[in-house]
Amino acid sequence: MELGAFSVSLTVKDIEASKLFYQKLGFSVFAGNQAQNWLIPTFNPGWDQSARKLGEFEDVRELQRRLRDQGISIITEADESTTGPASFMIADPDGNTILLDQHV
Repeated sequence: MELGAFSVSLTVKDIEASKLFYQKLGFSVFAGNQAQNWLIPTFNPGWDQSARKLGEFEDVRELQRRLRDQGISIITEADESTTGPASFMIADPDGNTILLDQHV
């Protein structure tokens, strides 16, 4: 199966609260119209759109620390004593579980 670039759609109760939450994660609005109640955010940690390693990127452990400092609860944590591949999980304002997974 060849998916190419794709998106996942989530129904949310408060689009502004969800937009602000995902911006804390490093997402930016790629397309959409908030007045029409739809936005498309994008984010690829450590990879470009073709899954090639970026020369520089924010390590998932640093992102985890920054989000914790901003008051976001971490469900499962990346081991901050390690380097390389790691992941952690959080939940968005609507309870959707989000896995932030760094492969490099």
